[in-house]
Amino acid sequence: MSMNIAVASGKGGTGKTFFSTNLFYSLRQMGYSSLLVDCDAEAPNSFIFFPVKKLSEDVVTEYRPVLDRSNCVLCGKCAEYCNYHAIFFLPAMNKIQLLDDLCHGCAACSVACNYSAIRDSYKFIGKVTSYKTDEDGACMFEAKMTPGVSSPVPIIKSAVKMAVKQANQQNADYVILDSPPGTACPFIQTASHADFVVLVTEPTPFGLSDLKQSVDTLKTMGKEMGVVVNRAGLGNRDVYQYLEKESIPLLGEIPFNKKVALLYSEGKIAVKELSSLQVIFEDIVKNIVSYGNSSN
Repeated sequence: MSMNIAVASGKGGTGKTFFSTNLFYSLRQMGYSSLLVDCDAEAPNSFIFFPVKKLSEDVVTEYRPVLDRSNCVLCGKCAEYCNYHAIFFLPAMNKIQLLDDLCHGCAACSVACNYSAIRDSYKFIGKVTSYKTDEDGACMFEAKMTPGVSSPVPIIKSAVKMAVKQANQQNADYVILDSPPGTACPFIQTASHADFVVLVTEPTPFGLSDLKQSVDTLKTMGKEMGVVVNRAGLGNRDVYQYLEKESIPLLGEIPFNKKVALLYSEGKIAVKELSSLQVIFEDIVKNIVSYGNSSN
C-alpha cells in the first residue's frame, strides 16, 4: 500500500507547490514510484511543471435538493434537520426557501421530509483531470473547482480517491498531495487522507505564525508531521526554536537562492538544473522514507 504524503503550509507563498513538484520528481529519480495530486482546486498549477498528456476528465457533482411546494405542508422538519442553516423557514408567513450557497449537499432534508416535497438534483461543481508525463508515464491528478462554487472539498475528496485507487493498482510507493494553503476545510480534507504531512515554512515571523496554526490543527487530527524550511538564511531562528520546543522533526532546509526562484518562475523543475538542490531533496526523501519504514 502506498504512503500518502500531504505537502501543506499555513500561508500561501512559502514554496509548497515548488516543494511538491520537486519532491515528486526526486522520488521518481531515486526509484520510487509516485503519483502527484494537486489538491489546490481553486488555483491548481502543479501540472505546468511537467510535459503531460491528458488521460481522462471526470465531472464532480454535488447533491442539491429541490423544493416541491405542491407537496410541502410547511412542517419545518427539513429546516430542523439542516445543520448548515441552508433552509429559510418562516412559518408565520408560510415562507420556506432553500439557500443554495449554504447547502453542503448532505441530503439530511430529504431524509427528514415525509411528504415527498424534496426532490433530488445534482449540481456540477468541478472536475478531476488525470495526466501522464511524457518522460515516464507517471500519473498526475488535478482537482479544479468551478468558479462560483462555495467549497472545493468534494472535488479534493474525489481527486484523492481516484489517485489512491490508481496508486493501489500500480502498487505505487508514494502519493504526494499538494494541499491548498491555509488551515481551513480544504487543508483539513487533504490532510485527513495523509499518512504523513510535510509542512513547508519560511524563517520569518509570518511563517512561524502560520506554521503554529498548521501544527495545532494537525495535532487535533492526530497526524504525524515534519517541517521543511524554505528560503533558509532569511529571517531569524525563531522557527527552529519552535520546532525544537515542540519536538517536530526538521526534514531539511532549502537555502534562499535567486536561481531557484528564476527556475520556478519559468516553470522548470529546479532539481534538474541545480546539483546542490538535488542533494538537498535526496536527503529530504531519505528522511521521509525513514519515517515510512519506522511506522510500518
